[in-house]
Amino acid sequence: MSDVDSGTYEGFTAEERAAMKEHAQEQKAAARRSSRADKAAQAERDVLAKIAEMQDSDRIMAERVHAVVTAAAPALAPKLWYGMPSYALDGKVVCFFQSAGKFKTRYATLGFSDQAKLDEGTMWASAFALTEVTAEVEERISALVKQAVS
Repeated sequence: MSDVDSGTYEGFTAEERAAMKEHAQEQKAAARRSSRADKAAQAERDVLAKIAEMQDSDRIMAERVHAVVTAAAPALAPKLWYGMPSYALDGKVVCFFQSAGKFKTRYATLGFSDQAKLDEGTMWASAFALTEVTAEVEERISALVKQAVS
């Protein structure tokens, strides 16, 4: 039985409400920017600033993920999505990095939206737990991102 069914549902967590507020602010900021080039440049600065705010282990992983994603798929545009670094194709988020600190989880996550072309049979992974970004992990991320935009 879910919390809603049992009558104990208390609404969104503080972290979820904060993420929704961040998303609303991101949308407002994007609407105020004038040119497409200005929007892209500011969006990347916003992503890098958000990464810089993260706790050490999350920040280190997010920096490496950012470098790998932007190198593997230059067509993806960095942008904030619910306060998380994400990478979009034609304005639609393909993948994102969720720090462990975002929702107080024990690991960071590299997630892919339904826009990612990761389909494999009738079931496939769309999110990956990250505890460290090693050279092997970077290779796997690169391959996943390339497949996602293929």
